[in-house]
Amino acid sequence: QVQLVEAGGGLVQAGGALRLSCVASVSALNIAVTAWHRQAPGKQRELVASITDGGTTNYLDSVKDRFTISRDYAKNTVYLQIDNLSPEDTGVYYCSADGSRRYRGRTSWGQGTQVTVSP
Repeated sequence: QVQLVEAGGGLVQAGGALRLSCVASVSALNIAVTAWHRQAPGKQRELVASITDGGTTNYLDSVKDRFTISRDYAKNTVYLQIDNLSPEDTGVYYCSADGSRRYRGRTSWGQGTQVTVSP
């Protein structure tokens, strides 16, 4: 099982920025897709951004102008840069990883990091 640890959440004012990180316990060579998901209070979890092992990125339409997903292969880390935060971005942000190679067919989840945006 791949272990994922998120960090970088916090309380920020609207208009500010945060960079979330997701560190995997295995080499990026063993992960096909890493994604960030957001769960707002009282709402279902939604996928906001993903990146493949080849570097292809995808975004939820409503965030593509403000969210940027990237990865550092050497650090086994995927980042989510969130700019111009709004209160609607408040929620718990989870990282997921779809394994490849020996971890093929398994999806791992992190524990989540809380983002709270004040007006």
